[in-house]
Amino acid sequence: MRWKLIALALATLLSGLTAELRAQVIGAPKSGSSAGSTGGDGVDSVLDGSGSNRYYKLGPGDIIDVRVFGEPQFNGQVEVDEDGNIEIPFVEKPINVKCRTRNEVRKAIAQELSRYLRDPQVSVRVIERRSKSPAIVYGAVRAPQRLQMLRRVRLLEVLASAGGVTEQAGGTIQIFHTEPLTCPETEEEQAIAAREQTQAQTDDVFRVPFDVYSIEDLKLGKQEANPIIRPGDIVIVQEAAPVYITGAVVSPQGIYLRSNTSLMTAIAMVGGLRKDAKAGEVKIYRRKLGSLEPEIIKVDLNNVRKQKVPDMALQPYDIIEVPGATVNKSTILQTLLGTAFNTVTALSTALPLRVIY
Repeated sequence: MRWKLIALALATLLSGLTAELRAQVIGAPKSGSSAGSTGGDGVDSVLDGSGSNRYYKLGPGDIIDVRVFGEPQFNGQVEVDEDGNIEIPFVEKPINVKCRTRNEVRKAIAQELSRYLRDPQVSVRVIERRSKSPAIVYGAVRAPQRLQMLRRVRLLEVLASAGGVTEQAGGTIQIFHTEPLTCPETEEEQAIAAREQTQAQTDDVFRVPFDVYSIEDLKLGKQEANPIIRPGDIVIVQEAAPVYITGAVVSPQGIYLRSNTSLMTAIAMVGGLRKDAKAGEVKIYRRKLGSLEPEIIKVDLNNVRKQKVPDMALQPYDIIEVPGATVNKSTILQTLLGTAFNTVTALSTALPLRVIY
């Protein structure tokens, strides 16, 4: 009997190691994860980690495989019901496994079976992870995708898995929480879960809670700007709004407006003024709410340079015209059309085509 137990333990260990190595080498789902829960449903990427199967916490919809050595009547695959319970043959009461790891479930099953068996040897494997919905990251990232997370993942790693942010990225990242926080571990997560539960009872039922984080704070390594991404989260990297610089500048074009971008900064970003530029006659065409006619703001850059007047903060979709000796009437239109054409071309070639059946 003892040699049989040793042989079973060795076989289980080797099979687990084989699955672990296969996952690390070719990126396949580890033991306890099926193709249907990763690539089979259109998920682009899986964020896994060493020992994730061991620390994975079960939830409704997950399927586990239970084996009891020498007692085949207890063997089989069991699905976790909506209340987080499983049923084992011949065990009177359901066993609650919600927010429990595989090892904790194994001990709970062994404890229940000890009423009928002497020192039961129980093995539990996670076959399918259905309780954790994939997170979605898109917006100003290089590879918008869905991410199946099999462990605790923070925002910085999610952005890295999406190829990082692009030059079109603005200053903020918006994270929508489409699912309630389950299995809170830290005091912070427990506070978040309690707050969201209270809001769900008092606020509009259609309101989706969200948080906003600063890309600059994330770059500086601030912990509060790098939250844990939850299953079902939608991460949107906000795109910066454009402004357009045209006329007697070195490189007339549209640029993306960053936080606190000023007129002088924008002109410097396009190479500065040409020799024939009329710096005292710069005009800014600014959209007015509810009107098709723009507001025209005249700026003397010479006075700005001499610090006689303060530099002007730009607003989204401003059009900056710098008059010059060789500027013609169509310069603004050419700049706008050129920028728009380049943007549309980039979008049509960069984004993947996905058919929804």
